Amino acid sequence: MDLSIVNRKSKWIWTAGSYDRDSASFLYFRKEIHLDQNVKSAVLRVSADSRYRLYVNGVSIAQGPCKGDDQVWFYDEVDIGTALRPGVNVFAAVVLRYPQQHDRGNHSIWRTDMPGLYLDGAITLEEGNELSFEADETWKCFYEDRIQLGQANPYFDPLYITETAKGNIRSQGWKQAGFDDRDWTETKAYPINQVRKAISPGGLTPRPIPFLYEKPSSFESVVCARTPDTNTDEWAKLIEAQSVVTIPPYTKAIVEISTGSEVTGFLETAFAGGAGANVSILSTESYVYPAKDRKGHLPTPAKGDRTDYIHGHLEGMPDTYRVGGFGTMEQPEEYEPFWFRTFRFVQFTVETEAEPLSFIRLSYRETGYPLEVQTKVETSDESLQAIWEISERTLRLCMHETYEDCPYYEQLQYAMDSRSQILFTYNIAADDRLARKCIDDFFRSQRYDGLTNSCYPSTGPNVIPGFAIYYILMIHDHMMYFGDKKLVEKYMPSVERVLQFFDQRLGETGLTARTSEGGMGNPYWSFVDWVATWNTGVPNAIYKGPVTFDSLLYRMGLQAAAELARYVNRFDLSVRFLKKAEVIKRAVLECCAGRDGLIQDGPGLEEYSQHAQVFAVLTDVVTGANAKGLMEKALTDETLAKCSVAMAYYLFRAVEKVGLYHKTDELWTLWRGMLAKKLTTCVEDDVMERSDCHAWGSLILYELPAIVLGVQPAEPGYASVKVSPTPGYLSWARGEVVTPKGLVKVSWEKAEDNDNINLAVEVPEGIKYVV
Repeated sequence: MDLSIVNRKSKWIWTAGSYDRDSASFLYFRKEIHLDQNVKSAVLRVSADSRYRLYVNGVSIAQGPCKGDDQVWFYDEVDIGTALRPGVNVFAAVVLRYPQQHDRGNHSIWRTDMPGLYLDGAITLEEGNELSFEADETWKCFYEDRIQLGQANPYFDPLYITETAKGNIRSQGWKQAGFDDRDWTETKAYPINQVRKAISPGGLTPRPIPFLYEKPSSFESVVCARTPDTNTDEWAKLIEAQSVVTIPPYTKAIVEISTGSEVTGFLETAFAGGAGANVSILSTESYVYPAKDRKGHLPTPAKGDRTDYIHGHLEGMPDTYRVGGFGTMEQPEEYEPFWFRTFRFVQFTVETEAEPLSFIRLSYRETGYPLEVQTKVETSDESLQAIWEISERTLRLCMHETYEDCPYYEQLQYAMDSRSQILFTYNIAADDRLARKCIDDFFRSQRYDGLTNSCYPSTGPNVIPGFAIYYILMIHDHMMYFGDKKLVEKYMPSVERVLQFFDQRLGETGLTARTSEGGMGNPYWSFVDWVATWNTGVPNAIYKGPVTFDSLLYRMGLQAAAELARYVNRFDLSVRFLKKAEVIKRAVLECCAGRDGLIQDGPGLEEYSQHAQVFAVLTDVVTGANAKGLMEKALTDETLAKCSVAMAYYLFRAVEKVGLYHKTDELWTLWRGMLAKKLTTCVEDDVMERSDCHAWGSLILYELPAIVLGVQPAEPGYASVKVSPTPGYLSWARGEVVTPKGLVKVSWEKAEDNDNINLAVEVPEGIKYVV
């Protein structure tokens, strides 16, 4: 054995002391260096297990790493040159370490058996000499045992970010020069042979997406006070940074404030005095009414007017902070929860002890993915503009280091949700950076049986078989918009494995066998959509046998895969997929044709849904006049289970395909209803309305540019552009749509005969377009 390798140290460090390994723990790392001249440049590579926030001279520089897994661990490269100065410089890092157990930490943040902080870089001084700078055993560490993380909901909370904290004078000012860290613990550097580069976290990979932005922001208004003698005018001046609010000893004050619209951000508070005071910070999406019972589910708060503070109340699990009392007006005691919160309304409950407590600052830093929206559309229906606004906001709030189903409850990247969100992103920003990461995330999640995890990154299993098909559709969408042949070639084997899962489960009838026995994990969750009459989003047909929707979704996956295979010159594979798709078509028509030409939810079952009709049309199981008749019945027959917001994209596609797009005026009523309830984002569904912000509802971001203006890729990679507007009930529309090849400008208005349109189109130079 080469002893020189054994004795060499890596650039990963951890505390040499003790901490609670079975709970989420915060550890502080710091080091001071002295520079004798100005800095020309300084670049660091930073990572951690599980999360970090890096400060230089008290200024936040970066937080990360972005979400990876046990196979890929990311590092961030940060330029700190402007943060350094001659003299003493302080490097400080907060590291959050989650235990490895899945249910004792954030589900989408991976952790390994090697907790640590990684740092490596160089500082070049103005005279040209270079100093190496890295994480080593000269750093000091402090275990902050006065902050605990817990669950907001004991039954299901994938975030695990709710804080119970106490002010700690021992760490006051630790990010600044001159702090006395002599009683801090020494650090240990991992031996280099212990940092295995074949797995996480040793095998570091560059961050594939831009850093999230952080924008200093102020609350918009004070909604109300829930306690007598609480002066709302004083709190209004506080959030405007015009004055301080002082709460007398032995006083309870409850005040509720608003951002005006839903945001994701880091809450910021600062105090003077008030030793022993308890501050409760409840971040919420809306005002709710007393809970209503749902058969087979936990009671869910009722929702209506989201701003109704008179009849409603704010509900949830708050962060709590016990004030240490060591803050002054000049050097306040500060509290900021580590992870961002999602909120529109925040309730502050303050209970003081013997000392008065002064609130010096109450603000937040808005955060999210730096999405640059370039598409603009106007139409003859003015109501669609407000729908666009809440939809764009919803998409933004569901984009951070991954796409997210909802920022308030889960922050998990689900395949079905993400497929739609990615399409929306392409159509308003032509940005595929987060999409590429999403596709690769699901690629790495693939199981032995060919299925992908339904949401990923995730430290535990969560399998919805049909969601693996949406993964295939993501790859197909990327092919059409960006035409990256190498990307398709990389993921094509995983596409084959997904389809193999369903192929191996074909029954004698030619339909796919049921993928579970019902429920949410028996053994899988066969979710389709949130429907009031379906238990946990699963068609009732599953309790009696195969579900038609599963076969139709499989057929859709085969059709998309055939085009992918043809794109990478695997023509035999493409033909094979299409042959399999025809088997499914025959089986559905032979086994699942029901009354009035409708497609049954299961073979021989007199149960029907819009979903079966929609996917029968989209996959060409039913075509031509029959397809149009099918969709007319689907839209008017009240006995059919209805598509919720979750499935609206596919419902609109079927309506468009059969020439019934004028019917969308009525379909947009669902979103107009959201506005009537004073939502500022799109609701998860119209059944339970759990989440007020779910980006599969941002449908209009696709409909207006891609359908109403008609701008779509005619060939993979936008080699040519199709401009074929679908007016529907609208009389005119105009706008510009961003594509990977540039802006396409379109305007049209209906001719006097109302059957034709007068169309004007401008496309980027060198790009051909077809109608």
